[in-house]
Amino acid sequence: MKNILRSWTGMGAQDADGNASVSVIRSNDAAKRLELLDDFEQAGISWLWATDADGRLVYLSGNAAESLDKPLEEMLGRPLVEIFETDPDSPGGSTARPLNFQLTARNKLVDQTVRLTVGRSKHEGRQTWWSLSGHPKFDKSGGFHGYRGSAKDITTEYERQLEDSRLAEYDSLTGLANRHRMNKRLESILASYKATNRSCALMMLDLDRFKQVNDTFGHPVGDDLLKQVAKRLQRVVGHRGEVGRLGGDEFQVILPDIDDRGKLGELAGKIIQVVSQPYIIEDKRATIGTSVGIAISPYDGVHKDDLIHNSDLALYASKNGGRGQFRFYSADLKDEAEERRIIEEDLRVALAEEKLELHYQPIVRTDDNMVVVFEALMRWTHPERGYIGPNVFIPIAEESDLILKLGEWALNKACVDALAWPESVRVAVNVSAAQFTHSEFADTVTQALQVSGLEPGRLELELTESVFMGDSETVEETFRTLKKLGVRLALDDFGTGYSSLSYLRSAPFDKLKVDRSFVDSCTLKDQNSDKIIAAIIGLSEALGMEVTVEGVEAFDQLDVVKSKGARYIQGWIYSKALTQDTIVERMKSGEFRIEPDGPDRHRGERRSVFRRIGVIHDDHRYDALMRDLSKTGARIEGLVGVSVGTDLVLDLGGGQLVVCTVNRSHDATFAVEFETPLVSDGAGGLCTRHRASPYALAAAGMKIDTGPNGKSSNVVLLNPPTTKPQFMEVTVNKTQGAGGF
Repeated sequence: MKNILRSWTGMGAQDADGNASVSVIRSNDAAKRLELLDDFEQAGISWLWATDADGRLVYLSGNAAESLDKPLEEMLGRPLVEIFETDPDSPGGSTARPLNFQLTARNKLVDQTVRLTVGRSKHEGRQTWWSLSGHPKFDKSGGFHGYRGSAKDITTEYERQLEDSRLAEYDSLTGLANRHRMNKRLESILASYKATNRSCALMMLDLDRFKQVNDTFGHPVGDDLLKQVAKRLQRVVGHRGEVGRLGGDEFQVILPDIDDRGKLGELAGKIIQVVSQPYIIEDKRATIGTSVGIAISPYDGVHKDDLIHNSDLALYASKNGGRGQFRFYSADLKDEAEERRIIEEDLRVALAEEKLELHYQPIVRTDDNMVVVFEALMRWTHPERGYIGPNVFIPIAEESDLILKLGEWALNKACVDALAWPESVRVAVNVSAAQFTHSEFADTVTQALQVSGLEPGRLELELTESVFMGDSETVEETFRTLKKLGVRLALDDFGTGYSSLSYLRSAPFDKLKVDRSFVDSCTLKDQNSDKIIAAIIGLSEALGMEVTVEGVEAFDQLDVVKSKGARYIQGWIYSKALTQDTIVERMKSGEFRIEPDGPDRHRGERRSVFRRIGVIHDDHRYDALMRDLSKTGARIEGLVGVSVGTDLVLDLGGGQLVVCTVNRSHDATFAVEFETPLVSDGAGGLCTRHRASPYALAAAGMKIDTGPNGKSSNVVLLNPPTTKPQFMEVTVNKTQGAGGF
């Protein structure tokens, strides 16, 4: 130990001749210096430490060991890097050189922050932080003798620094990363991923009806709700990404290395379901929802601002699509606001000029195939656009007061039309949450019954769980008034929410309607949909409720749901929605019996589309027209000479390349089966799970055609071959069909 102290005091220093250097230090000066070092250590201002050439601790001030509540003998002889570690959580800790690297490189240490544990157990002790300084010790021949240095406890100031850093980068209410940290994180990821062609998804969320909760119950309840939302989001996202709160009710999720839109859609759907579960805060019950917008780099932008902007556009589209939904970004979203404004104006005109219609789809009793109920469905044929589905215009109406006027019109017309049917047949009318929670809704129902003269028991009001997301007292009062009035209540889309059972306890429903999503997959062996249908039917019977199973289209589905006890069925296997004139004509006999008629086996949902696409075969690319589309295949027109078994790649635009095989062909029309099924795009359409990266397309010798908005459109070959193509392109009928990709 004396040798180590001599290295600080200068004892043993020699001149060039090897004699003691009296001019450097005298023996009495050395004693004073040792005394000074002892006083310095006792004062606790700083401590001294030293290592040998192998990095083992050979000296440490006694007070330092006492402050760590560890015997000095236990620490001496241990490698310094086992006692101290660079704190990865420190500000700048991710960029600081590890202590082991510094010592191995024999660098000078200057105020290096290290972390260590107070107490004998690393798991039971508390954390403390020191600042280490030191320099490597060499002899005249260059031999390394270890480190000599000093240390001081900086725990108090360091914890204050950590707290300041946390406040600067984390939301004080929820503990999530704040906007500043999320921006830095996203920018860093995109910059590093660009060089390696990796992907990163960004989700933008905001809460639906949060302002209503905040205004109704007060800000403390609103703050508590935000904390619970943050915990739910972290639980759902888990290790897959980082969740942040941008402010207010806005949240963001960064998901590195995920570009599978199937997985992203599933995650977004789960987020929506989990966030929409009721919140119990003190003695209050609040229910909100959320909408999600998704953009993926590099397809939807390679820079932070572009990706944030595009995910915001997707979020806006999901909110305008009816809320409680997710949307992927597409270049078409830029014009959506103007498109919605035009549709809303045209819808007002159509309602004022009575251009809307109600069609009625029958609900059939399976015992005798008799119609017992007709569900009223709104239809609109635009003079220029043609048929516009309710999935398009109803969400637009719900964003304004127009939904109240539409709902009142539908209710009055349905009651009047039902008078022309046998008294044994009821009419069902869909009611939006905005209508149901309106203070005058019960009066609107009463007036519709009085004006038409329809018996209250022949009117069914179909509601969804969203009605419970309003003010609970208003909802309960409306339920009581309607039941006194004598109308029937049905809970639609049952089974798709997390909290349906709680509603059955508190709301007087007469009927449950099993959502068609269970019917679509009830014939698949690897799904539990048939068991869920059976459970819902059993539950409803125990509660004395009717059950209607929706969406039955094929005999294999019919057989399954009937075997599970279904007595009332609605679906195309019996009939599509009919006009009032057709119903009256067919009911002249006094009853309406429908025999089931449909395909033997259920096929995946097909959409009628009209979309120009590219068909790639070998080194050739052709223009063609897609007419029908499902998750597993498509019907295409415009090419002659395409034989069954031909392998093709369809270019659907925006980097969406689909590998497929021709399974049917006739003249200029052929059908293909996809190698990988498409997935939902969140807007009622379909999209590929993955997209070809712009980098990969460029590397493959392709370029991206850009439309007038500058966004990716179609893939074309940079150097198309000059040899005669295998297929011949022909002109096809350009009459636009319904729907779209």
